[in-house]
Amino acid sequence: MRHFGHIPAATRSGLFHQEPAAFTADSPAPTLATALGATLYSPATRPRLAADIRKQATRGVVSMVLCLEDSINDAEVEAGEANLVHQFAELAAAAGEDQEGAADLPLLFIRVREPGQITDLVDRLGETVRLLSGFVLPKFTESRGRGFLEALAVAERACGRRLFAMPVLESPELLHLETRAETLAGIAALTGKYRERILALRLGVTDFCSNYGLRRTPDMTAYDVQIVAAVIGDVVNVLGRSDGTGFTITGPVWEYFRQGERMFKPQLRRSPFLEGRAEDLRTALIEHDLDGLLREIELDRANGLLGKTCIHPTHVVPVHALSVVSHEEFSDAQDILRPERGGGGVLRSAYTNKMNEVKPHRAWAERILRRAEVFGVAREDVGFVELLTAGLAG
Repeated sequence: MRHFGHIPAATRSGLFHQEPAAFTADSPAPTLATALGATLYSPATRPRLAADIRKQATRGVVSMVLCLEDSINDAEVEAGEANLVHQFAELAAAAGEDQEGAADLPLLFIRVREPGQITDLVDRLGETVRLLSGFVLPKFTESRGRGFLEALAVAERACGRRLFAMPVLESPELLHLETRAETLAGIAALTGKYRERILALRLGVTDFCSNYGLRRTPDMTAYDVQIVAAVIGDVVNVLGRSDGTGFTITGPVWEYFRQGERMFKPQLRRSPFLEGRAEDLRTALIEHDLDGLLREIELDRANGLLGKTCIHPTHVVPVHALSVVSHEEFSDAQDILRPERGGGGVLRSAYTNKMNEVKPHRAWAERILRRAEVFGVAREDVGFVELLTAGLAG
């Protein structure tokens, strides 16, 4: 797999100062956590799920969640489980018996409801479990999460392969002020114990909003809903630290899309969100109601989140285009991390527009270089519009 691997090599060469590196499902966990990008959710009941997965892989999707939880009716769970077993068999037959064919598939995760589903599904998948990267664990707290993680450990031993967990932080205990600190401390203790199995933590903002009867409009971001923004800040504070104790935390879902219309129209227009951005002052192929998504992606990154939950394929390319490291960011990060800067100090940016302070900016620079490895570094004259256009054309 490779981000932007679905576009021609000659096009990639013209876009990137440093091209995205290839990775596989067996790559180190920090690489995979950074590379998740736009994780596309799909109900596990879809009758053509295997074909859908292969199609999305050709469009640049590198991670998918096949959902047995909130996206399907309670009465459909048994049928969804059976469908997953059938669809994995179809994927395995198409991929062949070795890992070469599977390398072109996205990282696949199953979102379960109860711990027992983990061991049961791994057993029922049989040898096709080689196509599975792990499980998404809903409504995760210390008390509820322990059973899930213990089941995952049992399933790993049974199938003999690495399986990751992606807990979803969405419980009322985390949202409510009087229980938040205790809940976060419990989650931190449990995930720390199972650190090697935790790939990333996901935020369930839709559930947060539902507890107060709230829903953001297409013109608003999660950060405009103050009660949600407060939770995100506290989650990052406790679970997203750069001191070695933190985890990758992914951005909340963007739930708006246009049905029956192309989201990116052929005519050119200017996006209000892009006004004033030096690298993107040209007109963009962006529908007006995508401006909220673009703004939220930028705010995700500014608040320490990486990647995003997506429920529509048209959201994938914008998320990935805005995940590419700019030439300016890369230049600053490299300068900060030069060996001769180990003692600290302050230096002027190569772009002569900011101060780079070596010690305070080191963790930021390390994060930038990790993102540069999997999403690449844009050429100096390449911005979001060019990356978006190429991603769509690919």
